[in-house]
Amino acid sequence: MKATLAAVLFTVTAASAMAQSTPVGLWRNVDDKTGEAKAEIRIAETNGALLGRIEKSLKKDTKPDATCDECSDDRKGKPIAGLEIVRGGKKAEGKDVWEGGKILDPENGKEYRASFTPIDGGKKLEVRGYLGPFWRTQTWNRVQ
Repeated sequence: MKATLAAVLFTVTAASAMAQSTPVGLWRNVDDKTGEAKAEIRIAETNGALLGRIEKSLKKDTKPDATCDECSDDRKGKPIAGLEIVRGGKKAEGKDVWEGGKILDPENGKEYRASFTPIDGGKKLEVRGYLGPFWRTQTWNRVQ
């Protein structure tokens, strides 16, 4: 009986640890310049590719009915809450990084190539946006 219970606990723990080392989950992003929490973003995986939406804005000055006025594609005028900001990104062969995706900055409407790397045992997510040869990295904190 003890061996069976130990095996079940090991399986649950291992599955939980594996689930934590992916970008899938709920994340809080923090402004790398001000340190202010900006939003909670839920990332899911659909057909092997990432999809992330803003669940809620945490910025003090964001109005509840705020929309993406700076967006220039199909997201223009869409509410910030529920806005799809991560599109694509697939796990790289043999690496713990998801590449080939894009991320939208709803504050300026620009979309960047992006990579997503779980770090610190999956408690944090390194999000890197690329524009040509330049990049900027933010570290998001796992909420769930």
